[in-house]
Amino acid sequence: MTDTANPWVRVPAPAKLNLMLHITGRRPDGYHNLQTLFQFLDYSDWLEFRCREDDQLTLTPAIDGVEHESNLIIRAARLLQNLAKTQGRTVPGADIRLTKRLPMGGGLGGGSSDAATTLLTLNQLWQCHQSLDQLAAQGLALGADVPVFVQGQAAFAEGVGEQLTPVPELEEKWFLVVRPDVHVNTGKVFSHKCLTRHTPVINMRLALEQGGNNDCQQVVSMIYPEVGKALNLLNKFSFAKMTGTGACIFSSFDSEAEAAKVSEQLPAEYERFIARGINYSPAHKILFRPS
Repeated sequence: MTDTANPWVRVPAPAKLNLMLHITGRRPDGYHNLQTLFQFLDYSDWLEFRCREDDQLTLTPAIDGVEHESNLIIRAARLLQNLAKTQGRTVPGADIRLTKRLPMGGGLGGGSSDAATTLLTLNQLWQCHQSLDQLAAQGLALGADVPVFVQGQAAFAEGVGEQLTPVPELEEKWFLVVRPDVHVNTGKVFSHKCLTRHTPVINMRLALEQGGNNDCQQVVSMIYPEVGKALNLLNKFSFAKMTGTGACIFSSFDSEAEAAKVSEQLPAEYERFIARGINYSPAHKILFRPS
């Protein structure tokens, strides 16, 4: 029986692509300064939320190999609960259901997007009254990609990825995204001695006009030959690039039909999907649509 007094709220957690990724220096805290262009895809995980009468948090299904309290979804919900406590308020718990479509370790930002959607949705359900800027600042503790998902706009990012300048005019192309059968360890990539760390800083105009490389791509291809193999294969049909620290790679097309034509020529062993690039998060369109 459906509980009409306490309905489930269903919200997407979209994928992102790094259309370029330059590493411009290493910081004293060990993190790297970077410049990147984020664009979302109309391809998402889905999360459903329902408030509880107690303060417990449940997540179904559990993700293999990830402890409950380590899951970014639960960590995001705890962050809001703890924030409320510091303000002298109490908020209920939540039941959360996850439909996972974005691969873990794929460079599509799935975990960060799930965390951001959790922050955005529970902020409303629990009436925490946090602004997007406040949620983005809090979410940075969960991951460098969380702020762009919280803000919900395609953006040019600097710093560790949290200094965002919206780029609403990005062309919304079609993308073929291919996932080699490998899980990339981001820490291993950023600690590798061969990683390019001093790419010259450019301004946003140049990034938009000229694009750029992914400075992680060469190292990832060295550590994980499966990624290099997939890049070489896709490059036979269309210019291919890696997103984030991989493992997913992508090519852009002017139409869905063009992307599908290339997809049909790839070996069946490769997981792949076709999606439209979008400049505004579909989570925001659901949560902030006029009533």
